[in-house]
Amino acid sequence: MIQPTLARKLFFRIAPTILITIAVIGALAFRSATREINNIYDAQLINDANVLWTLLEHEVEKPGPRKSKQVNDIDLEMGNQLAMNEDADDYAEAHMFRAWKDGQISVFSSTAFPQTVPVQRAGFTNIQYDGEDWRVYALPIPRTTIVMEVGEKLELRKTLVSNILLNLSFPLVILFPLLALLIWFGIQSGLSAIHGLVSQIRSRSPDDLSSIPIGALPRDLFPLGRSINQLLNKLDRSLTAERRFADHAAHQLRTPQAGVRLLIQMLATAETEEERRAILCDLMVSNDKAMHLIEQLLRAARVSYQPVEMKNVPLYQTVAAVIAELGNIINLKKLDVSLRGDTDAQVNADEPLLRLMVNNLIDNAIKYTPAGGTIEVTIEAEAENWRLSIADSGPGIATQHRDAVFQRFYRVDTPQVEGSGLGLAIVSDIISRLSASIALNVPDSGRGLRVDVVMPKV
Repeated sequence: MIQPTLARKLFFRIAPTILITIAVIGALAFRSATREINNIYDAQLINDANVLWTLLEHEVEKPGPRKSKQVNDIDLEMGNQLAMNEDADDYAEAHMFRAWKDGQISVFSSTAFPQTVPVQRAGFTNIQYDGEDWRVYALPIPRTTIVMEVGEKLELRKTLVSNILLNLSFPLVILFPLLALLIWFGIQSGLSAIHGLVSQIRSRSPDDLSSIPIGALPRDLFPLGRSINQLLNKLDRSLTAERRFADHAAHQLRTPQAGVRLLIQMLATAETEEERRAILCDLMVSNDKAMHLIEQLLRAARVSYQPVEMKNVPLYQTVAAVIAELGNIINLKKLDVSLRGDTDAQVNADEPLLRLMVNNLIDNAIKYTPAGGTIEVTIEAEAENWRLSIADSGPGIATQHRDAVFQRFYRVDTPQVEGSGLGLAIVSDIISRLSASIALNVPDSGRGLRVDVVMPKV
């Protein structure tokens, strides 16, 4: 399915709005015109009644009984040029008047209602005669029995309103296509900045992650351009870190592999069984080192890209399970490992990442603690957090190295302990993904290293 363009979406949202606006304006204009025309025509009826009374006052007030008198249409009878005007003729036929005296019609127009239509009440009245609607105004003359009655067809008013509305709508109908065209070009012009931004991004090579110039962007698009630049900067830092990691990993793997190759060559030239056994023993150790390094590299990669699923995790039970898994190594070094704290401690974390973090920290403590040493693991409540502390009796880490040890492949000069320099780097990555914090301190005994991890409570 082909997705519509942004310009088309905007156009089909703006155009109906304008069309509805025109329709609303037309409806309001129709209503306003109807009201104003009714007011004007009603005022004209009042004026006509007063003028007729002034003109017919002597005729109507003549004493004694008299026959009703019809006032003929002089315009049509004379055949003058006005008779040729059909609009004027229609207008004349749409009006009538009757002068009443003592309940009888005294004077009436040729278009007037017959005697059978009674005199209307004072003021305005709408009536229907001969299938047509009329507006009638009756003017009672004070202190007399005379009533002046004038009327006109309502169709006259409706026709006038319709003509006004038609004359108003026609220019709007002509204007709408032109307005739509201007809106379309306006949208295209307004989106030119986005098209330019897309063109800049599309023209970039895969290796070009430099910032895009956003100084000329409109103010509304400035946050978009800034966000794209932030993303490019993050990608640049991430790719740089990955390249550096790949270079370091290749360097770290090259050393054990070179050792393995050398041992294999020595094994091929060994002359005695004792030499072969010693070389095979060294070969196993080198292979174990390489496997450990590969495992750490895989863990570091998994931590960086593994999706995080946060849930309630029992902290005490997780730490206890990790210590139990490392029980064989602990027994071989005859270490005194203790765990104390709140057994009900719950943290909001990703369980596999939390277990990996605890495993790396306790494994580090085991490595650097001399045989027969002690490792104390405590879990304590701290305001709205839980603090996991792992204190060992090893050599510790000098203050100047405490920040650097969280970098990949950085190792403190401890030749008696084998390592890859990835353990604390993995821990640092996990800490950032779990929204926790970590600090390296000296235990209360004054010797060794204490790692404090603070995680929010559930």
